[in-house]
Amino acid sequence: MIAGDWAGQLLGERTVGYTESDAILYALSVGARADDLDLVFEDRLRVLPSFGLTLSQWAPDILANAGAFDNRAVHGAQTLEVHRPLPRSGELTLSARVGDVWDKGSAAVFEVIVECDEFTAMWSLFAPGYGGFGGERGPGRVAGGQRAAGTLGAVSTFPTQAALYRLTGDRHHIHIDPEASARIGQPTPILQGLCTLAATTLVLAEEQGSSAADLTRLQGRFSGFVVPGDDLEVESWPDGAFELRRDGVAVISDGVAVFG
Repeated sequence: MIAGDWAGQLLGERTVGYTESDAILYALSVGARADDLDLVFEDRLRVLPSFGLTLSQWAPDILANAGAFDNRAVHGAQTLEVHRPLPRSGELTLSARVGDVWDKGSAAVFEVIVECDEFTAMWSLFAPGYGGFGGERGPGRVAGGQRAAGTLGAVSTFPTQAALYRLTGDRHHIHIDPEASARIGQPTPILQGLCTLAATTLVLAEEQGSSAADLTRLQGRFSGFVVPGDDLEVESWPDGAFELRRDGVAVISDGVAVFG
């Protein structure tokens, strides 16, 4: 089965459950503080919308386990559209499918779409060695105009963050095992891209006088690696656009975070 044959394939439906403690653990793992009471205190709990992405991790994993690509594949980009708030606890019924599969020549890009009443999410998975099947190349990056300087903020990660975030569902070995991360050219285990993305929403929401629980739209392209403990810089603009940088180099580009 060539990469292009996966386009449109159904990946199944799954009902996933979680507790208030699961939602609080997630908030703490992405950097919520003890005084963020709406995120970490059960009496006032509002569930971070990005928590839905951890509940959906089974979908791209199904595609990987089915042999659509090998362990060289990386998470290229992510989108999230929030339809309504996640309940404090309970169950969600999620359906998953493969969207488009783009032929980039030396690689394929698989889109995995997960839908439920609360949100729609899409993973873009970059799979080296699986292109060249004669498919459409797909949309390229849109060149943006020159922007005025945006607002600068700091996103701090912590040394145990990847190990803590693993407990919310993403147990891929590159985030804990140096031997696994070395296979993708990283001698130190790296922080999960979705953890970095969610951590950035906490900072952006605070800058806007909002709560990260008010997130309605999120997207980002993972353009570099983050090591737990890194201090990062985020530049953002009033329309929701942002870019996250490590030592001046973008690690999340084409970012958008909209609240309220």
